[in-house]
Amino acid sequence: MSAITTHVLDTSLGRPARGVPITLEAQDAQGHWLLVGHGSTDTDGRLTTLMPDDAPATEGVYRLTFDTRGYFAAHHVEGFYPQVSVVFQVRDASQHYHVPLLLNPYGYSTYRGS
Repeated sequence: MSAITTHVLDTSLGRPARGVPITLEAQDAQGHWLLVGHGSTDTDGRLTTLMPDDAPATEGVYRLTFDTRGYFAAHHVEGFYPQVSVVFQVRDASQHYHVPLLLNPYGYSTYRGS
């Protein structure tokens, strides 16, 4: 499993958000964002392949960007946020980092999961 994973739940429907495009980037020393991985959530709303299984996360700042406009448009729903970006810091590269997103057309919430 990837060292960084995510899970998206559509709280307006009470079920996993399938097909949400997501990118994972890492910030370099100059503050530029470098693509680490990308993909879309599966039928369970999970994306576990952002990084190769054998590639550990390195210490530093990461950004997950969720294409919520595309997700809601596919469901014929007008949303307020065209994308959600979650910036977080990896302090211990030996740990697994799971960053879920609870989503609805007019709000979202995130936390560090397990």
